[in-house]
Amino acid sequence: MKFDRPLDNELDPIEIASRDEITALQTTRMRWSLMHAYNNVPHYKAKFDAAGVHPNDFKELKDLAKFPFTTKQDLRDTYPFGMFAVPRERVVRVHASSGTTGKPTVVGYTRADIEMWADLVARSIRAGGGRPGDKVHVSYGYGLFTGGLGAHYGAEKLGCTVIPFGGGQTERQVQLIQDFQPDIIMVTPSYMLAIADEFDRQGLDPTKCTLRVGIHGAEPWTNQMRAEIEKRFGIEAVDIYGLSEVIGPGVAQECVETKDGPVVWEDHFYPEIIDPVTGEVLPDGSQGELVFTSLTKEALPVIRYRTRDLTALLPPTSRSMRRIGKITGRSDDMLIIRGVNVFPSQIEEMILKTPRLSPHYLIEVARDGHLDTMTVNVEIKPEFATATAAEKEYSAHELQHHIKSYVGVSTQIRIVEVGGIERSVGKAKRVIDRRPKE
Repeated sequence: MKFDRPLDNELDPIEIASRDEITALQTTRMRWSLMHAYNNVPHYKAKFDAAGVHPNDFKELKDLAKFPFTTKQDLRDTYPFGMFAVPRERVVRVHASSGTTGKPTVVGYTRADIEMWADLVARSIRAGGGRPGDKVHVSYGYGLFTGGLGAHYGAEKLGCTVIPFGGGQTERQVQLIQDFQPDIIMVTPSYMLAIADEFDRQGLDPTKCTLRVGIHGAEPWTNQMRAEIEKRFGIEAVDIYGLSEVIGPGVAQECVETKDGPVVWEDHFYPEIIDPVTGEVLPDGSQGELVFTSLTKEALPVIRYRTRDLTALLPPTSRSMRRIGKITGRSDDMLIIRGVNVFPSQIEEMILKTPRLSPHYLIEVARDGHLDTMTVNVEIKPEFATATAAEKEYSAHELQHHIKSYVGVSTQIRIVEVGGIERSVGKAKRVIDRRPKE
């Protein structure tokens, strides 16, 4: 049974294969990927040798736990091209992270990698509700960020008409959505809400536009934010998951018919959930850190790459492959406030339960003497812009109570006017940590 090419207008056979067929394919491809990394990347050879393990020790999928993890630091230590497993001349494209917390992580693609990536994003768009002939408005950033070009090539592969807008110029985004009448938009969820605000500013009703599906990723977002997007646009909002080190968008995709978490395309990426402290592999259904091993990548194989994303592996539903739950946060985004673990997504969930408050917020963390303090700056919704001081104070107390009850920390709430929180055209900046570095 050949799984490499999707059939026209039908599901790829692997999407409806038996678990035994999926496991057999993964085992064969894993054996190749481990050997490919060991033989062609000196950094991997050194790590495997230091751990006393060789690709020949891999006999079945559970043996992967014997192999060492790969982290973002490994890519930084070998910057820029030291993790490539093919001669640089075979690399047809390079992408990179922003590098805001250090050197950027650089990823490369052979022609076959680009084809595989396009196939998977095409598969993802179809799972999200897209079909050949649809118009796809791409508002992910182009350039070194993988979002724009990943979405672009996948939409073309599916047979869609691509509108390659990119990020920013929100007023013009709205104009072209009105003029070009796209069926699908691919954009971060936070920027989708900024587009909705611009519709409102122009006196336009976003539910009257032609969009029927929003494919949102590149940042964690809650089911409450999904409900907000769907209500404001009258669309189906689905989750696409990916990260540049693994390939970019299209590692996993939520199916529009179930909207119960992104399906991992397990024929190309093998997922594990580990305890983020001990590294122990956890059983399906357990909350922990998501780890990926690539099964088919040529230029940049990744072996047990620690994503830092916290989630759980869930059983198959709409496809034969396992799903991941909503990302609850990132282990490296976690704030520790007076001994309590706090994730921005928890604060967002509480904001969206407070009727007068919008999803635009910014968390500021500081230190007063020996104690940490947290202030949540959040915008009032446009329809409540004329609320009285007493009404705003009530909403602030309501949010403060929700956060204390649910998250367990005391906060200051500062309600700001519409437009008071800076909009991001890419991944939203949710936290400013002003505490002195230890």
